[in-house]
Amino acid sequence: MAGTYCDIFISGGGIAGLTAAAAFGTAGFDVVCVDPAPPITERDAQGADMRTTAMLQPARKVLETAGLWDRLADHASPLQVMRIVDAGGPEPEARLVRDFNASDVSDMPFGWNLPNWLLRREMVARLNDLPNVDFRPGTKATSLFTRQTEARVGLNDGTRIRARLVVAADGRASAMRQAAGISVRTTRYGQKALAFAVTHPVAHENVSTEVHRTGGPFTLVPLPDREGQPCSAIVWMDDGPLSQARFALDVPAFEAEISDRSCGLFGPLTLASQRSIWPIISQQADRLSAERLALIAEAAHVVPPIGAQGLNMSLADTATLLDLAQKHPETLGDQTMLDAYHKARHNDISLRVQGINMLNRASQVRAPMLRDARATALNALYAMGPVRRMLMQMGLGVSGSGAQST
Repeated sequence: MAGTYCDIFISGGGIAGLTAAAAFGTAGFDVVCVDPAPPITERDAQGADMRTTAMLQPARKVLETAGLWDRLADHASPLQVMRIVDAGGPEPEARLVRDFNASDVSDMPFGWNLPNWLLRREMVARLNDLPNVDFRPGTKATSLFTRQTEARVGLNDGTRIRARLVVAADGRASAMRQAAGISVRTTRYGQKALAFAVTHPVAHENVSTEVHRTGGPFTLVPLPDREGQPCSAIVWMDDGPLSQARFALDVPAFEAEISDRSCGLFGPLTLASQRSIWPIISQQADRLSAERLALIAEAAHVVPPIGAQGLNMSLADTATLLDLAQKHPETLGDQTMLDAYHKARHNDISLRVQGINMLNRASQVRAPMLRDARATALNALYAMGPVRRMLMQMGLGVSGSGAQST
């Protein structure tokens, strides 16, 4: 059976996979993208992804390249200030507040926050506008066979795809990565994260607020107003059993818990969405490529949701692959290209995984002495202007273009 032939086959239709399909399709490559589950594109639908994603400045460039930004801009909440609050004292109240303002390093905000369900909706619409992209929701890749000149992928509907390059965007348990025999290193923290949206009486003023006490950060990220009330997306990381117990609380009890954990900074919080919960790990693939295969997103790396790094690292993967593909389209997917991809991304990913691991460990501490040390370290870093600006630029992934010299 000859099967369908394409330039690029993408296994995985999450946000990273859909963005990659749009980016390569917009660049003129013939793309097939599959995912076992049709994307849920309505906010209140069962199973909707209630998380949000902060698209940092480099990520916006990828979205523009993919023809997506114009669809998303009107729904995006700018993130001008990143606020770190230490509430590690005896009482759940803010004892140290430090603001990191994007104006110190850039003429633009740090990024723009968007709901994940809405990202999926607009990305699917974009793919429908691209005649050279074949998106097949409800279809799963079941086998991978590669040779020097092409890859062959078997699908669960019995069809076959032949491609010059396979992009694995199929998640932390990637079947494509396993088929290629690439191993991973995994760190487990014993944490789970709750994600949900809230309304609150105090305006967020486009400030993303990360409250540290114990167990993990409690992060509020601005969303557009909902029914006339300020609205924020929250990710709350804590020990697994505690998070699971809170997930099961009735709404009034849950609202009391989250209002207390937020230190009352925004007044009483009112639940404005479903709740979702998932385990927190970090994970890194030993290699980012194999014969005719490139790993991106959570197939390549998983990090706790700190500093908006996860999907932004994923879009950096796509930007790197796209750049290599456009420079040498005649040798798309060959070993030279894939070795260059691994070399370009591996060190940056390793540094970010290690850095986020350290930050998460610091956020988990329970002993009062360690919590005091955390606050002291935050204060010291903030006081050193050059160090503070360097950390902000590292977090953005911005080194020159778009950044002010300071």
